[in-house]
Amino acid sequence: MVNLSNQAQPPLSFIPPALDHRVLALVRLGLPYWMRWREQIQAVEVVNADGLVHLFKAFGAKETRFLLAFRHPSPLDSFCLAHLMWYAVPQRARELGIELQRPVHAHFIYDRGIPLWAGDWVGWIYSHLGGTPIQRGKVDRQGLRSARDLFANGQLPIAAAPEGGNNGHTEIVSPLEPGVAQMGFWCVDDMQSQGRQEQVAIAPLGIAYRYITPPWPAIDRWLDRLEQENGIPPAVTTYALGDTSDAATEQRYQRLYTLGEHLLTLMEGYYRRIYRETLPPNFLSDAGTDTSSEAVPERFAQRLEALMNAALNVAETYFQLPAKGSAIDRCRRIEQAGWERIFRQDIAGESPLPAVARGLADREAEEASLRMWHMRLVENFVAVTGQYVRQRPSAERFAETVMILRDTVCLIQGENPFPRPKLGPQQAVLTVGEPISVSDRWPDYKANRKQAVAQLTADLQTALEAMISVEYPQGLARPVEKADNTS
Repeated sequence: MVNLSNQAQPPLSFIPPALDHRVLALVRLGLPYWMRWREQIQAVEVVNADGLVHLFKAFGAKETRFLLAFRHPSPLDSFCLAHLMWYAVPQRARELGIELQRPVHAHFIYDRGIPLWAGDWVGWIYSHLGGTPIQRGKVDRQGLRSARDLFANGQLPIAAAPEGGNNGHTEIVSPLEPGVAQMGFWCVDDMQSQGRQEQVAIAPLGIAYRYITPPWPAIDRWLDRLEQENGIPPAVTTYALGDTSDAATEQRYQRLYTLGEHLLTLMEGYYRRIYRETLPPNFLSDAGTDTSSEAVPERFAQRLEALMNAALNVAETYFQLPAKGSAIDRCRRIEQAGWERIFRQDIAGESPLPAVARGLADREAEEASLRMWHMRLVENFVAVTGQYVRQRPSAERFAETVMILRDTVCLIQGENPFPRPKLGPQQAVLTVGEPISVSDRWPDYKANRKQAVAQLTADLQTALEAMISVEYPQGLARPVEKADNTS
């Protein structure tokens, strides 16, 4: 997502949700083929689909309003959500003899920036599938009003990602933003003000991905390519392409760490030299170069955090923004400041700017786009811990980390990292968690709104993290409904 615009443009318009059942039917028909052949999602397993069946039944009976709060590890999540609602839930409902209100679907909240880099046609599709956009870096009153109205009064439930954006890690949940919890309490308020009896709930949904066959050969090829692009001499290895032995895995880890260390050192030098940022020295630790030492990943994480802070500081200094909040908060604030310089109020309307003023506006937009690059770089690393692969060197964790390094190289070279290459066929595992009642927390909200929102957000974070385990999200002991993509 680079160089969104080098020219000043009119303000971003709100894209109103306009659910079209014909568009929904057409996209539903093509989804299994798209997932299987384009996205290489060969199967979807759903844990506890019964829970979602009963929520949809209660929604249709006007007993419950609910929001589906889903994990967001990958851009593939939207396809898996659609499969869940359009295929897995109706199939399970038929097996249980439960009649659900048609269509089994949900409104959803999406980032208004997606159509900027994915294309206007994506905004059109999202709108006609019932999606409503939000600008993440500001108080988007129109977007919030639309989402609140759909939650309380829409003919369908609503879905949202409380992490705000995808973090590239199946087994790490990023800190949740408070918006989903706040929307839950707004919905309770709307129910009470309208004299309605529906209960309000938030349903956690875990999403995880597993390779059907570990793509070690593809991982090895990407390590070769990244080493070449970074000017790192070819690694001296003793394993064959795709070797799955412990010795091969350890050598891969050494190569991965060397790549990460190289890029980190390179970027530290860049920010020291160009922006005079103060960064810690690039020595590893007293442990030397032994990457098996526990101190090395910790030191790497400290250096990465300092680098991210420096990159954000460069952008914040330009936009004259305060350096406060989490890295995600700072990213959203920078993004909005950039958008305000690209999508300008003074260009709206029928009267064009004079040529010279327009030229200056374009220069300002170009400069803003360049400064936003630093924020895009940080977005790539918000969930990186420095220990993710070392703690469990699975093919999934290797692949996720290699792709993050690949995205970083793309950004440095001024390329758009999306869409990502596919390393091999995958299966998705979706886990429906126990719904969290927001209505039951209403007295707490009335007593202390800020604390109630924070507590609900923390409880939702705990629920999503509990769905992550070594093999599958927690709860696999419950019935698993399998649904391949041949429907």
